[in-house]
Amino acid sequence: MQNIVYGYGDALYINLTNRCSNACVFCIRNFRDGVSDDPLWLDREPTAEEVIAELERRGADKTGKVVFCGFGEPTCALGVLTEVAAYLKSRGVMTRINTNGQSDLINGEAHTARRLKGLIDTVNVSLNASTAEKYDDICRSVYGKKAFDAMLDFARDCVSEGIDTVMSVVDCIGEKEIEACRKVAESVGARFRVRVMVEGEN
Repeated sequence: MQNIVYGYGDALYINLTNRCSNACVFCIRNFRDGVSDDPLWLDREPTAEEVIAELERRGADKTGKVVFCGFGEPTCALGVLTEVAAYLKSRGVMTRINTNGQSDLINGEAHTARRLKGLIDTVNVSLNASTAEKYDDICRSVYGKKAFDAMLDFARDCVSEGIDTVMSVVDCIGEKEIEACRKVAESVGARFRVRVMVEGEN
């Protein structure tokens, strides 16, 4: 059975895809096959109808909070994402995307943030480095160093669309780099968050 919707903390999480444009050195996929007891490698990507059916089964309208975050970059399945998000918003559910911010490059479309307006309450963009060179070393995007500027543009676009926008880093990058990243996030008008790195289990 595929885990396309799983519980974590006080929210339900949607695992839309295993595709990702990054190969981050700290990615949980390097250490684990899933989150808690939920394996998240997919046999195939779910349709919007399948996701919605599983959300209904899991009582998403009662949970009240749903996050698009699984074992891949959710904007790689942007069409399914927006269809499911529209369903969730029609039922008053709070929505969030955890993303690498490369949606425009992934989808070959400028300003994809406009497609999220009114559907996504919060966008959490993984910043993780203060320069394109450092980002490339850590995140190893298929788009190379241009991924960094595209990610910043996406965050700016989300801010301009009135979406609550957070840029985050993992705590393993060092205090000096964390502060440099804080300034980058502030420069695009986003909130800033430091999150704890999830390491592998022996």
